[in-house]
Amino acid sequence: MKCSNRIITTVVHSFLMLALLASAAQLQAQERRMVLSGELLSPAYEGWWPNPDGTFRLFFGYMNSNWEQEFDIPVGPENYFRFVEEGELDNLEEEGYVMGEADMGQPTHFYPRRNPFLFTIDVPADFGEKEVVWTLKSQGDHVARAYGSLYPDYRIDPQVISTEVGGAFGSLDDRLRDNIAPELEVEGDAYRTVAVGEPLNLAVVANDPDNFPARSGRGLPSTPEQLYRPPSSIVAMSGPGLRFSWTVYRGPAAAADFQPTQMKTYTDTRVYANSPWSPPYYIPEPPRDNRWQSTVSFDQPGDYVLRGIASDGSLFTYRNINVTVTP
Repeated sequence: MKCSNRIITTVVHSFLMLALLASAAQLQAQERRMVLSGELLSPAYEGWWPNPDGTFRLFFGYMNSNWEQEFDIPVGPENYFRFVEEGELDNLEEEGYVMGEADMGQPTHFYPRRNPFLFTIDVPADFGEKEVVWTLKSQGDHVARAYGSLYPDYRIDPQVISTEVGGAFGSLDDRLRDNIAPELEVEGDAYRTVAVGEPLNLAVVANDPDNFPARSGRGLPSTPEQLYRPPSSIVAMSGPGLRFSWTVYRGPAAAADFQPTQMKTYTDTRVYANSPWSPPYYIPEPPRDNRWQSTVSFDQPGDYVLRGIASDGSLFTYRNINVTVTP
């Protein structure tokens, strides 16, 4: 009997040890998935489509693997574009910085997580097999590159964009192929000057010309189990419906204070994270006359680019304001 008890005790202890190890492994996996800082920044080539005039539009974004850490990387040897022949910059140790080609309108402030289809570059009809390469260096000397090309496999359309951003809750509706991006008009000058601490008024009018995908009537989660349900799709899902937000596209975002607080435009999937990809996927109704009003103030001087982003959840429209902040 003592032997049996010893065996039973050993088995119980083994099961407890396995359970503890499994719990520890699960916790470590969760911690790896939710690393707040110290991870890398990678540029992303999203694909291309043809323009009516015979040229081509290339789409770029990025992935910041951190959940909290943001980066400010000015255009220069650590954040640059270069037009090259196919394969010319495949070697990451090869420097490709050329001042005259470096600035193609890319961001210099990088928010956390996935920021897809953030900006575009048009290339000529005879671009052929050339590449436009975006190089980013982060966390010291880590080099990452995105290679923009016209390979047929990279051709996209509005439905592909919607699918990649989880638009309309991940819908594959064929009508998304003809979806029209929101219209967006910024009131006032494109170049502004303001002093440190002085509020700058911002107003835009945004409309969704085809009202598609239509705002969801899906009810909000009513139980914790529904709210904290693990993701069931490959990409993070977002609810449909017109929305607008300001972001800092160039310049230190920490120095800018928007009032009211702007909905995030990156895929923060944590519950109640003020992101369209964040459960419970509540997209506020547009304001009266579809006119969004806000203010921004800065606590340090410098040159900033603010980007206004209107979205129907599947396609995006961008407008920039250049702001010089004086002491």
